[in-house]
Amino acid sequence: MKIPSLLRDLFRAARWHRRLLAGVAAAAAVYFGLLALSPAPPPTVTVLAAARDLTGGAAPARDDLRTIELPPGSVPDGALRPGSELTTRVLSGPVRSGEPLTDARFLAPPAVPSGALAYPVRIDDPDITSLLRVGDHLNLYAASSTTADAAGLLARAVPVLALPEPRSGTSGALIVVAATPEVASRLAQASTNSRITVALTPDTG
Repeated sequence: MKIPSLLRDLFRAARWHRRLLAGVAAAAAVYFGLLALSPAPPPTVTVLAAARDLTGGAAPARDDLRTIELPPGSVPDGALRPGSELTTRVLSGPVRSGEPLTDARFLAPPAVPSGALAYPVRIDDPDITSLLRVGDHLNLYAASSTTADAAGLLARAVPVLALPEPRSGTSGALIVVAATPEVASRLAQASTNSRITVALTPDTG
């Protein structure tokens, strides 16, 4: 009498497992069917963007950059891709955080001549920058507040690399020039106690 009871229990368990497996198989079939019918995700293009607000006249460091995904139709011309070498490229102007970087945002290479530095100089008169263009060559002078001393020549025919956008609340105007380390040292010293002014020069040497 015990054997038939045991068989009934086994048949009942087998039927229950078959129903469970059938339910799982049906659910899997529905899932994969829906997956097959779902549209593929739209294609994207990976480009470099500014990770924070960047100022003009500087070469962006690795931490200044991040990657973003854009639809192919939204990728701007000249967009820079991951792996682009930017450590020697100088931004021609400020860039907002999240803005895709393009080749137009950088000065044409070689932006900084060999043996020179991209050096920011704050000049006394902000209106002068309206007369300047990237690529101009300048003589830089240090003028004291007294009339006894003539303005001293700090550098001759240094090229303008960038003209950063003025920021509210700051005095004077910032320009970025290509300067040798010696000239940069003179500029740094002069800026502590003198007013820096400039003169355009046709001299390119």
